[in-house]
Amino acid sequence: MTLLAHARYCDEILVQTRRLAELVEDADLTLRVPGCPDWNLRELAVHVGGAHRWAGEIVRTRAAEDIPEGQVPDTGGPSGDDPAALAEWLAAGAAATAGALREAGPDAEVWTWARERRTAFWARRMAHETAVHRADAALATGTAFEVASDLAADTITEWLQIVAFAQTEGDPEAAELRGGGRSLHLHATDVPGAEWLIEFGEEGFTWRHSHEKATVALRGPVTELMLAFNHRQKPDEGGLEVLGDRGLLDFWLERSSFG
Repeated sequence: MTLLAHARYCDEILVQTRRLAELVEDADLTLRVPGCPDWNLRELAVHVGGAHRWAGEIVRTRAAEDIPEGQVPDTGGPSGDDPAALAEWLAAGAAATAGALREAGPDAEVWTWARERRTAFWARRMAHETAVHRADAALATGTAFEVASDLAADTITEWLQIVAFAQTEGDPEAAELRGGGRSLHLHATDVPGAEWLIEFGEEGFTWRHSHEKATVALRGPVTELMLAFNHRQKPDEGGLEVLGDRGLLDFWLERSSFG
């Protein structure tokens, strides 16, 4: 499985935001969001739109350091509780950020919170951030959620990279993802090659794309696999199947739920 093209990530920021805006425009903004229980639907949308504007400002200014959110214009959303205004605000922020990313290209040097200091990081991160939170909105509104299979698979890969980065940076929960001789296999049954093997070593965990027998396997459609791996549904929902040591899968999910 390979990274998607920079232009594709920019496209997905727009596509996923448009679909999120459609959900917001027709919904009760006070609905609670199961995947982010501290938020209602309006707060979820404002988080996404604010993240777009923050990342866009970093890219537009070629920032070498983090920009505090308070210094980024218009991150708080429109005043009032008009769903149409909120949807329009979401779309405007996504368009501006996708435009900045396209203009910059994937290789411009900018600040990020990870090791990769290129605009490519923000294109990928905002595409997945938006897709996962669109899933949150769909679950909150009882709406079916679908996403392109290659984007769903790349969301899993990116989350593995984020958890691995958190472990090297000393995150206390990620630091516990260790223990020799155990492994977790993720197997998307509807996308050839969409498989991941997570191996727990004494110093931490490693992962690679591989089809191998493991201590526990989670298998099923890639979109459902993505939702479970991103803590948006239980591992035995959505047609997923758990084979082997369920406790090890729970161990992973409990310690990779930050972010």
